[in-house]
Amino acid sequence: MIARVRRLYHNRSVANTYYADIPALKKVLLTEPKFHDLFKYSHEARWITSASEINITKQSTSLTCQEDEKHTNTSQDTKEYDIAIVGGGMVGAAVGCCLASLPLTKALRVAIIDSNPTLGMRKSLPTDDVPDVRVSSITPSTVSFFKDVGAWEYVQACRHAPFDKMQVWDYTGWGYTRYNARDVGKSVLGYVVENKVLHNALLSCLQDTGFADIISPVQVKSVLFKPNSPLVAKSMLSQEPKNNKASPTSYQELKGSSYIRQQLAKVELNDGKYLYARLVVGADGGRSQVRSMAGFQTTGWDYKQHALICTVEVETENQIAWQRFLPNGPLALLPMGKKFFNIVWSTTPEKASELKGMTEDDFIKSVNNALVHDYGSHPQSQFSEIINGRFKWLTGELVPSISEPFQTPPRIIGLSTARMSFPLSLMHASDYASNRVVLVGDAAHTVHPLAGQGVNLGFGDAAALARILNEGIVTGSDIGEISLLKKYERERKLVNLPMMAVLDGFQRIFSADFGPVNLLRAAAFNGVQILGPLKKQIISYAMGEQKLPMFPFNHNRVVDY
Repeated sequence: MIARVRRLYHNRSVANTYYADIPALKKVLLTEPKFHDLFKYSHEARWITSASEINITKQSTSLTCQEDEKHTNTSQDTKEYDIAIVGGGMVGAAVGCCLASLPLTKALRVAIIDSNPTLGMRKSLPTDDVPDVRVSSITPSTVSFFKDVGAWEYVQACRHAPFDKMQVWDYTGWGYTRYNARDVGKSVLGYVVENKVLHNALLSCLQDTGFADIISPVQVKSVLFKPNSPLVAKSMLSQEPKNNKASPTSYQELKGSSYIRQQLAKVELNDGKYLYARLVVGADGGRSQVRSMAGFQTTGWDYKQHALICTVEVETENQIAWQRFLPNGPLALLPMGKKFFNIVWSTTPEKASELKGMTEDDFIKSVNNALVHDYGSHPQSQFSEIINGRFKWLTGELVPSISEPFQTPPRIIGLSTARMSFPLSLMHASDYASNRVVLVGDAAHTVHPLAGQGVNLGFGDAAALARILNEGIVTGSDIGEISLLKKYERERKLVNLPMMAVLDGFQRIFSADFGPVNLLRAAAFNGVQILGPLKKQIISYAMGEQKLPMFPFNHNRVVDY
């Protein structure tokens, strides 16, 4: 096998000229796992991927690191990368981890650009302090993703709170639904984890691999994207050297030349430096500069709501997530471990401002009243008991939560952090990709936090992008070519758009205070509570493990390498 690899790569047929049959070599390396690391040889192959056979002119018989240095550091202030990730937050770091974990993309040269001066520093997070107010509810599918890229062990070393049950009910008191992990044969429905823990886990994973260059603290001043064209024309590379001399259009001459750079994205930083990249990944959030510079249009609307968040302490510890739908938006109480809970209260901007200005005692009283006492009475369990007793044949397969009665949420006894608020909106980019640019996470889509799906969709973007780029290398595609990137866009829109539609529909239905709508909501709550098969479908979809019945094309798994 080694001889075969050498023969494919080192077949010398013309003086000082080597012919590499790249597709044949890829096939050998990909079919033999033990040769995956050998694919790192193909620095040249990474830069010229549109030809089926490539003439690589070398002046010596060794492929040394000096060639790489000469290629990437043509000047002190200008470097060339395969991928430049703009934004080093959770999703941007996740893209880096995914690329580092796959057999072919791990050979790419990657930079992560961010304004955070501490981005490249390893942090030790305390586990005995008060949990931060910024948290995410991650699904089992996202946990699998973290395990696959090697980041979950860092989360486990820090604070993370599993929840195995969830109770959702309406302020009218006419209906409720209980979810239990045992309904689908699982031990947990998800985890509530501080954003800083997730972020630190991903960065620690990147630091251990030494995969990406962290460029910080800098901001992107401008990005110049070139028109769609192959990195190197196939016709130019098909020319044979003549008279034992290198062709004027050989790769060695093109490498690092102005021609190559003319085909790349040019990224200008605010410190006066530049870098060039085959692909720019916009992971810079809802107000993405990359999206704006690429000329992508967006659609969306303002919900005219603000989310108020804080950490509180409750009377009794439990592992249940609670959510009550109020007339102006949902109020969620999420377990953070011990007796700490995170509050996410979506309400009008005026109400959010009022809540932030209250004294601690008045705020605690307001939250307890909103969870327990205000508006309608508690939902009763008699309806479920009657259905399960007399009309059991209607409910289908029984699940444990069907018989669970309504439970009063724990009483809040203390405010542990400052209160923060931010506006809520829905946004979706008309395009996720164009030539040499692609969007992930909030740069491509933002959703209402009522189901905690935003960051899970972002991690799904990261996994899908890395996998498709890896597949592109296998087939010899240019990783910045629009045809490859549009494949990522099509796949992720089939996941993101249905989820966004469902969440937007929930927000509208549960924010309406109108008699007939209230009756429909109550019927929906009670229907889901007693119909075992429907409840299992909803749980599986929310956990990222199954498609919605009404969207048979939708594939919502985060991990799909």
